[in-house]
Amino acid sequence: MNDGVNGVALGVFVFFFLAVTVLGFLAARWRRADNEHSLDEWGLGGRSFGTWVTWFLLGGDLYTAYTFVAVPAAVYAAGAAGFFAVPYTILVYPLIFTFLPRLWSVSHKHGYVTTSDFVRGRFGSKGLSLAVAVTGILATMPYIALQLVGIQAVLDVMGVGGGESTNWFVKDLPLLIAFGVLAAYTYSSGLRAPALIAFVKDTLIYIVIAVAIIYIPIKLGGFDEIFKAASDKYTAAGAGGLVPAEAGQWTYATLALGSALALFMYPHSITATLSSRSREVIRRNTTILPLYSLMLGLLALLGFMAIAAGVKVQNGQLAIPQLFENMFPDWFAGVAFAAIGIGALVPAAIMSIAAANLFTRNIYKDFIKPDATPRQETQVSKVVSLLVKVGALVFVLTMDKTVAINFQLLGGIWILQTFPALVGGLFTRWFHRWALLGGWAVGMLYGTIAAYGVASPTQKHFGGSSKEIPGIGEIGYIGLTAFLLNVAVSVVLTFALRAFKAPDGIDETSPGDYTADAGAPGVETELPPATAGASH
Repeated sequence: MNDGVNGVALGVFVFFFLAVTVLGFLAARWRRADNEHSLDEWGLGGRSFGTWVTWFLLGGDLYTAYTFVAVPAAVYAAGAAGFFAVPYTILVYPLIFTFLPRLWSVSHKHGYVTTSDFVRGRFGSKGLSLAVAVTGILATMPYIALQLVGIQAVLDVMGVGGGESTNWFVKDLPLLIAFGVLAAYTYSSGLRAPALIAFVKDTLIYIVIAVAIIYIPIKLGGFDEIFKAASDKYTAAGAGGLVPAEAGQWTYATLALGSALALFMYPHSITATLSSRSREVIRRNTTILPLYSLMLGLLALLGFMAIAAGVKVQNGQLAIPQLFENMFPDWFAGVAFAAIGIGALVPAAIMSIAAANLFTRNIYKDFIKPDATPRQETQVSKVVSLLVKVGALVFVLTMDKTVAINFQLLGGIWILQTFPALVGGLFTRWFHRWALLGGWAVGMLYGTIAAYGVASPTQKHFGGSSKEIPGIGEIGYIGLTAFLLNVAVSVVLTFALRAFKAPDGIDETSPGDYTADAGAPGVETELPPATAGASH
């Protein structure tokens, strides 16, 4: 690792960082609406984004700096098991094709800003809505922290901030500056800022991956040498070579499936989705977003390249930044670091907006100030988005980085427990609101306790997200087991509550709302039957 500051790489990094900062503030004037003081405008970009803006926004939202760093780091440490992210991002798109257009339609029809808005309207339950909102906020916080960890990893490799003995303020000053800039333009421009910056971020990432997948293998003697070096390392470590042992196959499969089910339960995924101007934009995006999965597969190969290049790091999260530092010319290493750094800013901005919207609509307005005006809602959301980012920053600066990673894994387990209420509610009103709340509580409780009991070589608790599946004996993803318990409890309680004729909530939606599209401004129209049927 560099003992000093890589001046050339830092200069390129700063150039791109300043460029996206300017874009972030200019975004406030992009497609400015007559009424800027509403969550539709600040938190959803006026629900006006077309196919390509939505594609870049969703790509910037889902494929984060943490993805850029952690996926190849997992391959670097564990071999092919780290590739689980590739099949899950393939599985997710046919899944969301079935329900995201329906969510967009009903949200557009009723002015829903968050998933909790929909759950409250569909089931007439503020309690269930609150549970979904709190889960979303809890799951999002460590995710934002990990974006800052990604920036910090890049700064460490460039030698910025000094060593461990340096005064904490000097060491963390670059991260504090990056945080301040992120907070300022998010407050000023709302969702339009990350939407505009996502163009730069995704372009840089595609360039870096394209160059890396060609240039680095040439320098290392080709893919034969890369795979041989990786296989030798895993064999020597007793991991059985490149392919995971048979005992790990359940873990791989359940983690991929559970992650696919969870991905679009995250508030930031839904925020980017609801910013689209029509349901057709959503449908198109489910067909072209898999291009990012191709990129992800190539990105994962960097983990093998880091092994072949002899990269040695104490913290696996530094493996890929260090690979770029070692293999690329300084100026292009700066481009790669900028791609990772900007790859952190875009999702961190969207995540903070999504968490703030949940607090404002489903806690502040529902329980604190029911008569809040649109201007007051927007102001509260802006302030909360700052507080969320401050919380994430404190998390990063005061806690061990592995703790942030473990809490993010726990967040994935938690957010999956909102699936029955959200996706189930989009297709049926059969589930009873109290049954869904009971299922959610059981899933959250089991998932948290099970994850708490997982140890690792460095952690006594929350050391991973896989554990023995009760009744099967195989090691599998805790989140998926908790989800199945959640569904089972919801079904059983629904039968019981309906047998006792427990009061059902009022459904404010109607069947036509789920196939409504945007017509003229302020007007919704129902799709023709043939088109509507295609969304099921």
